[in-house]
Amino acid sequence: MNTSTLDTSTLATTPATHLKPANPPPGLQPFSKPQPWGMAPDMMLPDVDTVDENLWAPVGPDTWSRPIHLNVTGGFYVHLLRVRRSGVLQRHRHSGQVHAIVMKGSWYYLEHPWIARENSYVFEPPGETHTLVVPDDCAEMVTLFTVHGALMYVDVDGRSTGYDDVFTRIEKYREHFEKVGLGSDHVKQFIR
Repeated sequence: MNTSTLDTSTLATTPATHLKPANPPPGLQPFSKPQPWGMAPDMMLPDVDTVDENLWAPVGPDTWSRPIHLNVTGGFYVHLLRVRRSGVLQRHRHSGQVHAIVMKGSWYYLEHPWIARENSYVFEPPGETHTLVVPDDCAEMVTLFTVHGALMYVDVDGRSTGYDDVFTRIEKYREHFEKVGLGSDHVKQFIR
């Protein structure tokens, strides 16, 4: 992303409660050189598990996604997936790697013997196809997913029924933010 044309007026600002002390302790010195020219601005989002419902875009029945990082140059996105129902969510195949950390509740894939519970980490390799299920005893599941490439929805025989990638996610978030009164440009603070 060319920062010389980036409109930073919509980028997230850091609340005062999340700022470090103005004067570092003696002996600590910050890096003295400028950051590389053209580098995208850094991002710090406090309280990513916020209950502010305006930040959670619906993506299915009793299922929401909260954007964290939408990387258009790397072709990946990071989001929180929140589900408040049990049963099959979706069957999908990955074109790139996926990393997941379960923050609340549990879920599993029909194709594997394990259950991902709170504080579990899951790595999904490119090419993996699986069916995501939230168990009956789970009232709410929240997982942080980093999805590289496309997530392709498929039927039981692997025929494509749709897809999501960083660009389709951006459009879904833009539509949602506009609908809840934040404005479609609210999504810009998550894009790098």
